[in-house]
Amino acid sequence: MPVTQPPELEGGRSGSRRAPATWWKGSSPAHPEHLRSSVPCRAACPVDTNAGGYVSLIAQGYWDEAYALLRRTNPFASICGRVCAAPCERVCRRAVIDAPIQVRALKRVVNERLGVESDRAFRDIRRVVHPPRPSADRPGTVAILGGGPAGLACAHDLALMGHRVTVYEGAPIAGGMMRLGVPEHRLLRAVLQSEVDFIEFLGVDIRLGVDIGRDVTFASLAATHDAVFIAVGCRKDAQIGVPGADVDGVLTAVSFLANVNIGIPIEVGERVVVIGGGNVAYDVARTARRFGDISSLDRKRHQLALDAAVVAARVLGRKVTMVTLESREEMPADSRVIEEGLEEGIHLVNQRSLKRILSDRGRVRAIETLRVRRLFDTQRRFAPDLEPGTEEEIPCDTVITAIGQVADVSFLGDDHGLDLQPQGTLRVDPKTLATSRPGIYAGGDVAFGPRILIEAVADGLRAARAIDTQLTGRTDPPRRQYVRKLPLFGPQHPFARGDHEKLPPRRVPVIPVESRSLRAEVEAVLSEDDARAEGSRCLHCWVEPTFNQGASQGSECVACSGCADVCPEHCIKLIPLAQADGRAPAVALVTDEAACSRCGLCARRCPTGAISMAASYQEGEVDLARLADQVF
Repeated sequence: MPVTQPPELEGGRSGSRRAPATWWKGSSPAHPEHLRSSVPCRAACPVDTNAGGYVSLIAQGYWDEAYALLRRTNPFASICGRVCAAPCERVCRRAVIDAPIQVRALKRVVNERLGVESDRAFRDIRRVVHPPRPSADRPGTVAILGGGPAGLACAHDLALMGHRVTVYEGAPIAGGMMRLGVPEHRLLRAVLQSEVDFIEFLGVDIRLGVDIGRDVTFASLAATHDAVFIAVGCRKDAQIGVPGADVDGVLTAVSFLANVNIGIPIEVGERVVVIGGGNVAYDVARTARRFGDISSLDRKRHQLALDAAVVAARVLGRKVTMVTLESREEMPADSRVIEEGLEEGIHLVNQRSLKRILSDRGRVRAIETLRVRRLFDTQRRFAPDLEPGTEEEIPCDTVITAIGQVADVSFLGDDHGLDLQPQGTLRVDPKTLATSRPGIYAGGDVAFGPRILIEAVADGLRAARAIDTQLTGRTDPPRRQYVRKLPLFGPQHPFARGDHEKLPPRRVPVIPVESRSLRAEVEAVLSEDDARAEGSRCLHCWVEPTFNQGASQGSECVACSGCADVCPEHCIKLIPLAQADGRAPAVALVTDEAACSRCGLCARRCPTGAISMAASYQEGEVDLARLADQVF
């Protein structure tokens, strides 16, 4: 394959030297997708963030470059450094050895230094943020309905591409469920507001308190804009559907969290039961645990109670119990959230199903539950098996249900002309997010149902490109992939240091339980030393063994089995085969790439050089990603 010099290496901020003749460009159409899928953290990220690249840059102290790489694909990098569900961590190959890289915590470290929450000027951040496509010669006008993660992400990228964008948000504050649903002890309002302020800095017009359907109609917005993106989320709680659900003292997660986060007075009793086992249920439970005695409708007193919430929780002895269908191991909530909840005194009751809500004089007094014998059937379908005769009561005076949200598109009017899914969400093309009506797009929860934040962000970015294509006719060319063959030897080389051995993760610091209030972030930021140590645990999954042989180079495999013998993960096997003519044996070398830890021992062991280690980089990231491999 001919050697191709990546243009990024001819200069640039990092001062990279011209590449030696060990570069080539992948030309097979399947090659780039294979390389991407071999890096599980990146493949799992809905916005295609190069997590391994930026954590490796952190390890070497390249803070500016790390920020440039992580911010390249994520308009809410500062928010995701705090509340992202981190699907990248769930698939991190490092877990095969000890524990996943703490990608989210490392993202926060960089953003504390250089993101919107730092003292860095927006104009300097703007220089780092590259538009998905050049500024349009003829900008279009776009209306975005909903100022949550999907809507604001779409606005962000459309503004970078030069279009005129107006966001219509029904709430008095922007952010959607990032603000109305996520408690401040997980996401400081100042950080969220800074992210919103930066989007406004890009030229986006955000109009708050606009009720679509009352203040302005969907039909009029569609008629006066070149395109519309619907991203209103799912702000209607799913109904619990049990006897007693309509008595006083029964609340829903969305209304409870929204009232607390906006500052609307709400009454919460002394013994609270939360139904549900996900992250939202924990947001509810931990907020209720911090909640003060709000029996008065006096707003001033309410705010004072918010400020003194942790004191009230201790003095008043408010008890919060979570009741979940799942066992502890099956709970969908993040393990760190579960641990922090237990530290804060949240009582867990697992494998119980709500049967009915009991009341006295129209007010909740207890819930009645049944034991869940099994949550899934033999085909792993959700089918709770309840055991009769196992009724138990849990005394309480407030019940908050957190069992999910549903879409409500009644604001669109009766003649909106959009196809709906059976569950009430909008039907869209999964690639472009186009609805059944030309020029109208939809994404986020209103199209796909409740999902994690970063998936909503990805929808907004995808919609922005599709809308730009509609307005300008342009599309993205195939992204090229560059590959670099790496040297294998030298005493300081990573392949000689045993990076596949266990390196314990650095623990993310948290504030003491007694200091945890509604407005105090529970997680603190890693120190610089801990961050660099954590980043150094990355296995560089974009570096992988490549198997090539040629008689002219003397690199023909001799079937010595040395690679299989030395592999610590036992992911290489040599399987004897019969040649077509049946006269001589042949050997097939089979690898399990998912189990490979990228230690490089197979390449170092190969006596003929048939195995080498090669790093792959996406076009546009070569200058930054190669710097992450400076140790090679």
